[in-house]
Amino acid sequence: MVQLFLSEPTWSDAGHDESVKERISLLNELESLIWSVLSSGGRSEARLWLCNTLSGISSLTPRHQREVFLNLLRSKPLKRGLAAQLLQMIFEKQPHKAGTIIAKKSYMLEHFFKGNPRRILQWFSNFAGSGGLGHRKGAKALSQFAFVNRDICWEELEWKGKHGQSPAMVATKPHYFLDLDVQQTVENFIENVPEFWSSNEFAESLKDGEILFIDTKFFGDFFVDLMYKEDSKEVWEVVTEFLMEESFSSLCHHLLIILEEQDFCIFLGLIRKFINPKMVSMNFDNPSYWLEIILSKCSDSESIEQLLLLNAVTSQGRQLLQLVREEEDQEEKVKIKDIVLQICTCSSDANSLAPILKECLNRKTMESITWLGLYSWSLHYRLSEECQTPESWESLFINNGICFQKSDKYAMLNHGFSEEWGSDSDERALRVGRKKKEKRRKKRRRDLDRDDCYNDELLDFDMSNNRICLQSRAGSWLLSTDGYSTSWSSVDLPEHLSKHCFSTWMKWVFSRWRDVV
Repeated sequence: MVQLFLSEPTWSDAGHDESVKERISLLNELESLIWSVLSSGGRSEARLWLCNTLSGISSLTPRHQREVFLNLLRSKPLKRGLAAQLLQMIFEKQPHKAGTIIAKKSYMLEHFFKGNPRRILQWFSNFAGSGGLGHRKGAKALSQFAFVNRDICWEELEWKGKHGQSPAMVATKPHYFLDLDVQQTVENFIENVPEFWSSNEFAESLKDGEILFIDTKFFGDFFVDLMYKEDSKEVWEVVTEFLMEESFSSLCHHLLIILEEQDFCIFLGLIRKFINPKMVSMNFDNPSYWLEIILSKCSDSESIEQLLLLNAVTSQGRQLLQLVREEEDQEEKVKIKDIVLQICTCSSDANSLAPILKECLNRKTMESITWLGLYSWSLHYRLSEECQTPESWESLFINNGICFQKSDKYAMLNHGFSEEWGSDSDERALRVGRKKKEKRRKKRRRDLDRDDCYNDELLDFDMSNNRICLQSRAGSWLLSTDGYSTSWSSVDLPEHLSKHCFSTWMKWVFSRWRDVV
């Protein structure tokens, strides 16, 4: 049976175990093999996993996150790709801020429309019909400018009919603008009416930023040039304000994925200067917390490879296990399985982890957490292999002092039934089922009062939401490991328990190590 080591050892009795060197050697070998798997095809995935963990960091203030990304944007060589991605976020979430800047440079958009019928029609063809609410976008700007400046530009309006329309006629019947040949008219304005492109009417139509979505790539490049070629104060102010307002999580998810590895390392170095994990809370249940500790304590010499691997074994155990199982090198897969078995076999005694924990007190932060992370992932691997039945899980709980209850939350199986299931007979069955379920719940509450650690449950059916809900003996459990707050299935248990072990061990080590680290 797998030992989870959830009882804190007696540190004074945790003498030097002769086999500790052997187990550390096994852990180091496992580290090497896992890294081989990651580097052979899973490095990009491991990088994405690390980005996800980084996004959960909570100790950075808005001012700090602004400084991190601004420093990265201004670092050499120029980060045009990063800037373009950030601007796309601004376009999507706050288009009016970019629109205000475009409106002040409206004259530059003459070249945006020149020789591009698609853009012309998208922006200037929004004339209202007889019952419409009014012209919109460029159509509104075109009509307003044409009326105000009819003495210089009315003749440039091209009409589809046999004859043109007079200003007086169109003034009384604005829907006549629907007969305007928009493409030819705008092309005429490009050639002969330069005043239009710097007019208040045209600028006003741009302020809401809707024009950005005609071609976001063009405007992304346009703003990147304003940032780096013209060093536009207005653009940098918009960027700075956005970096203060947007959540750190959102910025990480959108921006880190496009960074080259060298720039990613620069980013890690930048946040290291600002993060300040609260050692009092020791929130090791959150993978981002220990990562904050690592980054705040490690030096620039620490390699990104160590971070990628450590993050993989401690916060992405299930994904890493899947990656290992998909590994094409069969010999390497067999080696990993064998080493994991040796690690777990060497640790069959309930107090056999104590020497490793004590050894961690004398090692660097990164090295110690790597050992415990690899140990916890080994447990993840073994649990997924060894515990295949409800009986095996319950035996594991009992042997490791974990109180449990059979969950009353049902695993839902969606068989794709049609809407015809929503009949009156089904509704009656649903009401009867709910009454029976309520009776069972009352009985379960009485049973739980007598026994906090165990409760079994019979097969149950629920027709709600056009689905059949089944709860068999192979269902799920509520565990004392998280205060009975979540229903854990056999699929999720290996990951939950391995993370719980890692969190528990880290609390022990850091409670004794706090003065050192």
